[in-house]
Amino acid sequence: MRFTIPLWLALVSVPGAAVEPLPGTRPLGEEGALDVMLMDGAHRFVERKIAESAGGRSRWWRRDLSSRAAYEASVAANRDRFRKVIGAVDSRRAPAMEFFGDDDNPALAAETAAYRAYQSRWPVLEAVNGEGLLFRPKTPPAAYVILLPDADQTPEEIAGTVAGRLAASGCEVLVPALVDRTARWSGNPDIRMTDQPHREWIYRQAFHMGRHVIGYEAQKALAAVDWFKSRDPEAKVLVAGYGEGGLVAFYAAAADTRIDAALVSGYFGPRDRVWSEPIYRNVWGLLREFGDAELATLIAPRGLVVEHTQAPEVQGHKGDITTPAVDAARAEYARIEGLLKPGFQRREFVASPAPWSDTALRALLRMAGVRELAPRDAGVFEDRRKTFDPAARQRRQVKELEAHVQNLVRVSEHVRRRFFLDKALPRFTDQKWSTLRRHETVQAQPFVESARWYRDYLREEVLGQFDEPLLPPNARTRKIYDNPKWAGYDVVLDVWPETIAWGVLLVPKNVAPGERRPVVVCQHGRQGVPADVIEGDKTAYNNFGARLADRGFVVFAPHNLYRGEDRYRWLDRKANSVKASMFSVIVSQHDQILRWLKTLPFVDGDRIGFYGLSYGGETAVRVPTVLEGYALSICSGDFNNWTRKVASTDLPFGFMFTIEWEMPYFDMGNTFDYAELAYLMIPRPFMAERGHHDLVSRDEWVAHEYAKVRWLYAQLGLADRTEIEYFNGGHSINGEGTFRFLHKHLRWPER
Repeated sequence: MRFTIPLWLALVSVPGAAVEPLPGTRPLGEEGALDVMLMDGAHRFVERKIAESAGGRSRWWRRDLSSRAAYEASVAANRDRFRKVIGAVDSRRAPAMEFFGDDDNPALAAETAAYRAYQSRWPVLEAVNGEGLLFRPKTPPAAYVILLPDADQTPEEIAGTVAGRLAASGCEVLVPALVDRTARWSGNPDIRMTDQPHREWIYRQAFHMGRHVIGYEAQKALAAVDWFKSRDPEAKVLVAGYGEGGLVAFYAAAADTRIDAALVSGYFGPRDRVWSEPIYRNVWGLLREFGDAELATLIAPRGLVVEHTQAPEVQGHKGDITTPAVDAARAEYARIEGLLKPGFQRREFVASPAPWSDTALRALLRMAGVRELAPRDAGVFEDRRKTFDPAARQRRQVKELEAHVQNLVRVSEHVRRRFFLDKALPRFTDQKWSTLRRHETVQAQPFVESARWYRDYLREEVLGQFDEPLLPPNARTRKIYDNPKWAGYDVVLDVWPETIAWGVLLVPKNVAPGERRPVVVCQHGRQGVPADVIEGDKTAYNNFGARLADRGFVVFAPHNLYRGEDRYRWLDRKANSVKASMFSVIVSQHDQILRWLKTLPFVDGDRIGFYGLSYGGETAVRVPTVLEGYALSICSGDFNNWTRKVASTDLPFGFMFTIEWEMPYFDMGNTFDYAELAYLMIPRPFMAERGHHDLVSRDEWVAHEYAKVRWLYAQLGLADRTEIEYFNGGHSINGEGTFRFLHKHLRWPER
C-alpha cells in the first residue's frame, strides 16, 4: 500500500500541512491522539451524567407523607427496585436458629451474669446459612439487635466491646460473620490466583446472575429478622453496623419495613464517587434513583442514627474506602429533610472519633424504648472455645455463596428460555416427540414484533442507555491512505458535547457516479485501533478491512473504547452507577456512525453489515442486535456460552480468573446469552466464525450455543440466513466463509 500520510501521523494533525477531506465534509483539525481524545471525552460525559443524577432522582419518587401506611405504599416500587439491584430477590427458608458445637468448641461460647453467648447458624437461602454469635440476656429481651461488624472484623472482635454490652442492656443480639476482604488461605489456590478479595470473588460471579454480595448479606440479616418475628411478632428489631457492616445494616433497613431503626456507622455520606469505592460496592444504577439521603427515606418513618466516624481504610480493591469529611456527611444527612417533612422520621446525626459511641448506641436504643445502656465493662466476653478457627467459618461462608451462584449459572439456560423464547414464541414451548420428515415453519414476523420488547429491555436494563439526544454529526475528515484501489480517511463525528466517534473510512476508487455500495463495518478487538484491521498483517486481523475494500466494499473501521487497559474498565464502572455501561456509549457512537454513513452518496444505507473480532465480536452481538440499521452481523472469535464464560468458577479460562473485571452485566445471566442476543438479529442474517484453537472458548460450548440460533432461524423459515464456520486456527479472522456470507447477504458480486 502507498500512503499520502503514514498512519502514525494520521493520529495527529500536522501543523501547516494541507488536509484533504472527504468531499462534503469539513477538514479534520483535531490535535492529539484520537483514541485518547475519544476516551477522555467519554469519561467527561459519564462524569457529567453522574453529576446530573441527583437532580433527576425526583422523577422516580412519588412520596405520600400523609401517614405511615400511605408513605410505605407510595415508595413500595422504589423499595422493590432497590431490592432487585442489590440482588436480595430469593425466597428465604423457614426461620430457625441452631446452636452447635463439640467438646472443644461448645455451643455455649461464653456466659456472664447478664447474658449467654452461643455459637449459632441459621438458614437463609437454599444451602446458604448465616453464622455468628447470638447473645441472649438473662432477662426477657427488651429489643432484638442484628449487629454487623466491618467485613474485616470477626463477631468475636466486637463481642465484648459492643455485643455483650447491648446484651447486658437487655437486648438479644445476633452478630453475623461477613464475607471478608482477604483472599489468602491455605488449601484454596483458585481464589489466591485471582488476587481477589473474597467480597470481589462473590461479587463478580453474583452480579452477572442478578445477585450481589451486599444482597446476600442483607438476606442473612433479614433471615434473622424472620426468626425474631417468628418468636415474637411484636418484637422491636434494630440493626446496627460499622464499615461494610454499616452498609449492610443501612441497606437491610431500607429493604425491609419490619426493622424499627438502624444505626449506620462509618459509612453514610455523599455517594457521587461510588465508582471509586471497592468494586464489591458497585450497584447497578444506584445513583439514578438512590443517594444515601434517598435510601434514608426508604427507612422513614422508622428511626435512623448516622454515626460519622473513621471508616475502615481500604486501598487497592479496584477502588478505595476513605472517610468523607464530616461536613460532607452532614450535608448528605441534611438532604433527607428536604425529601420528607419535619418530624416525619426520627433521626440523629452523631460525630464520633471512634465507632459504637455511647451517644450513637443510646440513640438507637431509645428508638426501641430501651432507656439504659450498660456500662462498657458489662460486656466482657471470655470465649470458652479452645480451638475455634474463624478462618474455617469464613471458608464456609464464602463457599456456600459460591455454590449458590454456581447453581444459578447451571440452571440459567432454562431461566433464559422462560424469560425470552417461551414468551416470544410460545408455539414451541411444549414440544412433542415427532417422526415427521419435515416440519412446517412458522411466520417470522410475529416473532420479530414480540422480540422488540426484548431489544428495548436489553438496551435499557442490561447494557443501559443514556437519555441524551445525539448532536448533528458535524463530520470532519482527512485523507490518510491512497491505495491503488481505494482511498482512506480519518473520520470524526460529534456524538454528545464531550463525546466523539472516530473511525477510518475506505472508499473504492471505482465507484461509478450515482452508484451506491454496501458497507462493511470492521471492528477491532481489545487494545486495538482502526489501523489494525487495515494494515500491519497482524495475525489476528489479517488486514480484513483492506481485503474487503479490495473486493469493492465500502469499509468503515470504527474505534471502540476498549483500549487503554483499566481506563475503559473504569469508564464502565463509572457508567454502572447511573445504570449504564461502556456499551451505552459505544451503541450511541455506532448509531451516529450509521446515521452518517447513510448520508454518503456512494453508500446504500440498507446494506450495512458488521464484522468484528474478539471484543469486536462481543460488539457484534450487542450493537447490531440493538441497532436495526445494521443489515447483518458476523461475530468472530467471541461467540460463546457467555454466562459460563463470565460467572463459572470451574474452568481456568473463564473471566473469574482473568483481569477482565468489567465483563459482568447485572442479571444478564438470567436474560441474555449469545443465543438470545442472536435472536434479536432475526430476520437479519447472522454468522459466527470460530477457530478450533481459539482459547476464548471451547468448540462444544460454541456449538451448543449456536445450535439454538440455527434451530430458531430454521423454525422461522430463515435457515439460509445463518451460518457458523469452523476453521483449524486460533483467535483470528479467517475471512473465507465470512467473506462469502458478506457477498451473498449484502448482495455484492464476488469479482
